[in-house]
Amino acid sequence: MSIGMERQLDCSYDQALEKLPAALKAEGFGVLTEIDVSATLKQKIDVTFRRYKILGACNPHYAHQALSHDLNIGVLLPCNLVVYENDQGTATVLSIDPLQTLAAADPALSEIATTVQGKLNTVLQSL
Repeated sequence: MSIGMERQLDCSYDQALEKLPAALKAEGFGVLTEIDVSATLKQKIDVTFRRYKILGACNPHYAHQALSHDLNIGVLLPCNLVVYENDQGTATVLSIDPLQTLAAADPALSEIATTVQGKLNTVLQSL
């Protein structure tokens, strides 16, 4: 079983990170957080790790709907996307799959999860 939705790109890690915010914006998402995993691991435990970032993206409309249904669903927000430099020197981008998280946690959120999944898939395909 794969975790999330994955897309292998023909561009570099830097190019993928440059394109991703605009692709998210086109689908109504904004980037709330950005975690540089490689820098954090170097700083905290002095290990070298491949270039790897986690972006926390939010579509306020759907976040509001989900939170209005269940305040505890916030533990699954925002929608995380990962960009890393793969062994071929190009970028891999992964997105959370809301059907594996939101809908799995609460089947009443299946409609929202399906919509958000489609939007995140569009983001991945646009890269």
